[in-house]
Amino acid sequence: MRKMGLWREYLIEKLADRESAINYLQAILEDYQIFEDVSVVQRSLHTVIQAQGGVSKLAKQTNMKPEILDKIINDKDTPLIDVLTCVLRALGYQLSIQPIDLENLNRETYADVVETQNTLT
Repeated sequence: MRKMGLWREYLIEKLADRESAINYLQAILEDYQIFEDVSVVQRSLHTVIQAQGGVSKLAKQTNMKPEILDKIINDKDTPLIDVLTCVLRALGYQLSIQPIDLENLNRETYADVVETQNTLT
């Protein structure tokens, strides 16, 4: 079991790099679209979140409480990715991970979206 710990540590170290995290998530989404295993997506997302600073850091960036963000990420009753994938497929689309230009990101607009999501939960 020690090898698994080493692999996870290695993966977290590699996923700290933004480009590596994007490529990893894109591969996970492609895998999900074939096998539809939500648990793999959730575990992978947790790994990327941990590699990028953890739930607390992400919660600050999204202006959410860590408990609420963690609940959303771990929701097994209504996996958002399943619903989103179903709707997108019906429209003839698929999910994709693309980097955004962080320097030109409109933080106020992003904060408004997050605030709307917070009021829904």
